[in-house]
Amino acid sequence: MMDILQRITEQRLARNWSEFRLASQADIPQSTISSWYRKDMLPSLRSLEKICRAFDMSLAQFFSEGNCRELDASELELIENWELLSPNQKKAVLNLLRSILEERGKEG
Repeated sequence: MMDILQRITEQRLARNWSEFRLASQADIPQSTISSWYRKDMLPSLRSLEKICRAFDMSLAQFFSEGNCRELDASELELIENWELLSPNQKKAVLNLLRSILEERGKEG
């Protein structure tokens, strides 16, 4: 299970930010951030959203244990269209992708 305060600290230190800088960037009083650590309290969802905005990341990225990135427009389009396909069409698309990747591997 993720330690939210530890994750905030990791993200803050990765940017070489002080608690004061994080507070300024997130528009949260520094005393509030300090109290989370002193009292071992968790930030509210609203505060966490502000922190994520300050870090220029989504909540999904914040909670991701691995690499997480925003999908671009073409990736979103693929997902939306995938949902419209029948099971047989999905199988055909996957087979096509596999064959393209195999050919690419032979060329490389």
